[in-house]
Amino acid sequence: MIDVLVVDDDFYVADINSRYVSRIPGFRVTGRAHTAAEALTAVERGSVDLILLDHYLPDEDGLQLVRRLRRLGHETDVIMVSAARGAEQVSSALRNGVLQYLVKPFGFAALRAKLTSYAQMRDRLDRLESLGQGEVDEIFGTLHAPVQAEVPPKGYSAATTEHIRDVLLRAGKALSAQEVADLTGVSRSTAQRYLKHLQERGSARLDLKYGGAGRPEHHYESAYGASLTRPR
Repeated sequence: MIDVLVVDDDFYVADINSRYVSRIPGFRVTGRAHTAAEALTAVERGSVDLILLDHYLPDEDGLQLVRRLRRLGHETDVIMVSAARGAEQVSSALRNGVLQYLVKPFGFAALRAKLTSYAQMRDRLDRLESLGQGEVDEIFGTLHAPVQAEVPPKGYSAATTEHIRDVLLRAGKALSAQEVADLTGVSRSTAQRYLKHLQERGSARLDLKYGGAGRPEHHYESAYGASLTRPR
């Protein structure tokens, strides 16, 4: 089994990513951390093969943590799973030995693809004592293969799914189905259906708004909104 430490300051996102990891054969979550200090403590306790690491942490950003781990002699593998998509962050991640970089928001299939290629790399390196150039190229090619676009379930459009998800990301607050409909040009019922779909796949969270008498109004916000609205 490959032991994984999930690091994200958002408890909700950490829970989503942990559940994703637990669904992939050969991987298990052995801990969660919400600060760089907690992550370092977990690594020093041992039993961490791989860190799924967010860039935005309250006490130290993810790349600073990677550099500190390396200075302390920890060779734990790292996959960044972050909303930070600037060229500087990605370049720094590569220079500091981050194996893969997965941009938030993402679904289960994207993370599964990254972890599967990582497991294949480990398996080959464990089985072979020496590698020819072709084998080296194949390992690096597998590790850095692009993530294929996720195919939505029947009855859902990929373009509409991404459009509504993008509206939630940019809003920075919870929106009602009617507000999403007005911003995207779809009907309220269609917006409601897609919002529920995004909630079920972990890309959106439900926020019940209680007002006067009657049922509470359903509002939805991006599961990754807090990360995306922070200063960079």
